[in-house]
Amino acid sequence: MLNLTPKTLSPSPFLFNPISQNPIFTVQFKPTTNANCKSDYHTERGLEFQAGETFFRHESATGRDLGVLAAYLHKKSKSKLRVLDALCGCGIRSLRYLVEAEADFVLANDGNDEYRRIISENLCRSRVPRGFGDDERRWAVTHFDANRLMTECYLQRDLFDLIDVDSFGSDSSFLRSAMNALKLDGLLYITSTDGYTSGGHRPSHSLAAYGAYVRPMPYSNEVGLRMLIGGAVKEASVLGYSVTPLFSYYSYHGPVFRVMLRLNRGKLVDDRYYGFISYCHQCGNSHSFSWDQLGQISCPCSDSKVSSSLVVSGPLWTGPLHDAAYVTEMLNLAEQRGWVGSGKGTHLEKLLKQMVDESDPNLPIGYIKMDEVASRAKINSPPLMTMMSTMHKEGYAASRSHIASNAIKTNCPMTVCIRIAKNLQQS
Repeated sequence: MLNLTPKTLSPSPFLFNPISQNPIFTVQFKPTTNANCKSDYHTERGLEFQAGETFFRHESATGRDLGVLAAYLHKKSKSKLRVLDALCGCGIRSLRYLVEAEADFVLANDGNDEYRRIISENLCRSRVPRGFGDDERRWAVTHFDANRLMTECYLQRDLFDLIDVDSFGSDSSFLRSAMNALKLDGLLYITSTDGYTSGGHRPSHSLAAYGAYVRPMPYSNEVGLRMLIGGAVKEASVLGYSVTPLFSYYSYHGPVFRVMLRLNRGKLVDDRYYGFISYCHQCGNSHSFSWDQLGQISCPCSDSKVSSSLVVSGPLWTGPLHDAAYVTEMLNLAEQRGWVGSGKGTHLEKLLKQMVDESDPNLPIGYIKMDEVASRAKINSPPLMTMMSTMHKEGYAASRSHIASNAIKTNCPMTVCIRIAKNLQQS
């Protein structure tokens, strides 16, 4: 039997062998008397739960919505869904995967065994029986180091269809163990909350964590997503796998960077999507460069000469942040569930539609903030929607960015943006 000893020997409602899914032993719950325990109940998508003393954010509900939609689509296509919530906190994600994604089995793990009662009681609210046989068990709660648990699952070939790693900071140590514990064609939902590093303020740290030397750029939050994906691409290649992003989500609270990846065997289908990006402070334009262009990186505004105004970051992901067809399926599912439309879920609907728009293959890396255009043109900030409309009329691709509210993703050069903004100011 797999020897996974808990951090403490205090009574556990469920000690779990992640391979056989057989209970080692069970005990009865005893009432708690912790005077400091927060007993307030929360509700998310109609599911009631307690957060207790765990780290919980209402603002992260959108990220959980996205995870549930992707999980259900996987269940629908594969007819089976086993989920590992590696750092589950109070267990709300696990509860939603169990109820809303109709997971066949959810393993809710958190390293802090003091959260055991909160997690278990929340999962009991699913009204889904825990069960005791291999074919009956629907959920279990464990309290192990996430890397250790995923490594043990890999060694015993007890693999999952979706692994959710909602980690803190820029801890990329989970990537390899998570990929090993994931089935082929499975989904890996990864996280970073390190906006300081993605802002280019700790390039040596980003290099250590994700293998990317990141410099300050005006679209640093998009760089954060690309840095996270790039780190996963690097780790996957070491294991002989490839990963592709299905959607990438940034939220300002935290900040939080979340990416849903699909894992498959083999090399990256298109290695031109793992390279370097540049931003020129002089002209305001960005470009991407492949590995074989190293030593030739320059900006056209400097006559192909090396310029001190050019900033380069990488290697990181330079391809699409979203799969448009997949996100469209998510939007359709959200509509079927009544999460969007008819005045409901305005934020989620807007987000998914913007992700679809951002998937236009003609759109380059980064986005242009209207404040930067105004500063370069020496005028007031131009109206965003009018700018986009004019860009479309002139044949350029343009969409709003879900990352920055007053920014446009476009292949329109900065000089043309300035000209359009000045014309709009005069009209």
